[in-house]
Amino acid sequence: MPLTHVFFTTCKAISEKLGIPSYAVGGWVRDNFLARKSKDIDIVVVGSGIDFAKAVAHQLNPKIKVNFFANFGTAQFIYEGIDYEFVGARKESYARDSRKPIVENGSLEDDISRRDFTINSLAISLNQGSFGELIDLYQGKKDLDNKLIRTPLDADITYSDDPLRMLRAIRFASQLNFTIEPKSLEAIQRNADRLKIISKERIHTELNKILMSPKPSIGLDLLYKTKLLPFVLPE
Repeated sequence: MPLTHVFFTTCKAISEKLGIPSYAVGGWVRDNFLARKSKDIDIVVVGSGIDFAKAVAHQLNPKIKVNFFANFGTAQFIYEGIDYEFVGARKESYARDSRKPIVENGSLEDDISRRDFTINSLAISLNQGSFGELIDLYQGKKDLDNKLIRTPLDADITYSDDPLRMLRAIRFASQLNFTIEPKSLEAIQRNADRLKIISKERIHTELNKILMSPKPSIGLDLLYKTKLLPFVLPE
């Protein structure tokens, strides 16, 4: 979907009107560079994601139903078959026994740095004056070009904080035919035991995505090499 689409131009208008900076982030930006279609688009705003979502939805079509979750500061609606999700920029910290973060309001830089991989840390400005500009704090575009999966921050911390990211790394490698950076691969091996805190349902979802990838053997081989396979398929 091009940046000339009415959704993005509406975001620009609302950002200007409310004085709330907004950015397209994550999977849509990544897939746009890879010429892959996305069924959902994530928007980060430096302010209230709920207020911003309601204003955008009303301008697009007053009949759009906005679902919001006040406890998390997130909002979502569907428009022309695309799922749009909005969240205020935040920073996170984790307890050792849980992948559920303690969330605080933060800057765009805080929000980008908490992302799982550099290829998912790319952002595009939807603001007047910088509309369409790429924000790339961790060389995510270079990693896309080199087909490399790498964490923005220390890989051991990234995987220990949220062990599901280890499966996501392998899933992306399998789906996109990318290579996991050697340091990141070693960190997965060191933190394999942390997968014990992840629910079977979440593991099952990632395994299904690996099996549905163009070449599942890539993912299965990585699960074996990283010592995650016993936690995924004990038998």
